[in-house]
Amino acid sequence: MKKNLNRLLSFLFIWHLIVAGSCKSDKPDPVPDPVTPFAKGADISWLSEMQTAGKKFYNSSGTEQDCITILKNLGMNAIRLRVWVDPLAGWNGTADVLTKAIRAKNAGMRIMIDFHYSDTWADPGQQTKPAAWSALDLAGLQTAVYNHTFDVLTTLKNNGIIPEWVQVGNETNDGMLWPTGKASASMANFASLVKQGYNAVKAVSSQIKVIVHLSNGFDNNLYRWIFDGLVANGANWDVIGMSLYPEPTDWSTRNTQMLYNINDLISRYAREIMITEVGMSWDQPAACQSFLTDLISKMKAVPGNKVLGVFYWEPQSWGNWQGYTKGAFDNTGKPTAALNAFN
Repeated sequence: MKKNLNRLLSFLFIWHLIVAGSCKSDKPDPVPDPVTPFAKGADISWLSEMQTAGKKFYNSSGTEQDCITILKNLGMNAIRLRVWVDPLAGWNGTADVLTKAIRAKNAGMRIMIDFHYSDTWADPGQQTKPAAWSALDLAGLQTAVYNHTFDVLTTLKNNGIIPEWVQVGNETNDGMLWPTGKASASMANFASLVKQGYNAVKAVSSQIKVIVHLSNGFDNNLYRWIFDGLVANGANWDVIGMSLYPEPTDWSTRNTQMLYNINDLISRYAREIMITEVGMSWDQPAACQSFLTDLISKMKAVPGNKVLGVFYWEPQSWGNWQGYTKGAFDNTGKPTAALNAFN
């Protein structure tokens, strides 16, 4: 009896090993997801307007090329495009954004969309309501933000483009859609508008990462004030966006200050970071290259791959285009050495 029992137990043990082995071979160990590549990008929202005005672009050898091709060959992998509601001349309106987004997608570039919620520039000094929204109260503005965000992104989606990132507001240091959404007057109002933008983005695709963007990436007090206020008022976001425009003489200090700010923000809010705008005077290419090389190195070294990338603002702007002097192309339409930092 005991002998038969021992044989049965031995048989069961061997059978267990066979079954376990076969199960393991049928289901291999999971392979970790690959790390998403660091975004090295450019906001090129002026591109279509510049080309219509006759501006041409040349690679470092002086050969005329498509601007996006030049940037891609310099190591960039992403494009950022701003959206205005009813721009006077049409530039940066939905149709213009779609045209540029299609070009970017066809070039194999990742895409960020930047909603200004204005008919013109929105930045720390101006957050003007679109003319069509000027008489709206808070509830009306909430609806308008949702519908505008949803409609633009749906237009892109219907044309095969789902952006990887979307900014809900541009450099919203003191909120947006003033005076109703001015953060210093009512953080709750500003937060409610951010909520509507966030909800609209996620309604188009839950995979899109929503960015809330401020300027002066070195200013820890500013970032704590805004994001503490958003948390207190129930707003949500995925990524903290930052701008940084140092001088050739202080870029090292500013990079260090921003790194401190970033580490504090990650610890405080458990969110990712994106440097959505950088720039420096076009005629200081050596200093700009040093600034960008140091910045990109610092950002890549932040633990946990929490910094998603760095975007140069309108690098292709040249010839004093609209008075902007912080591009990274020279006066012959060729990229300067500054952009070598993206290789």
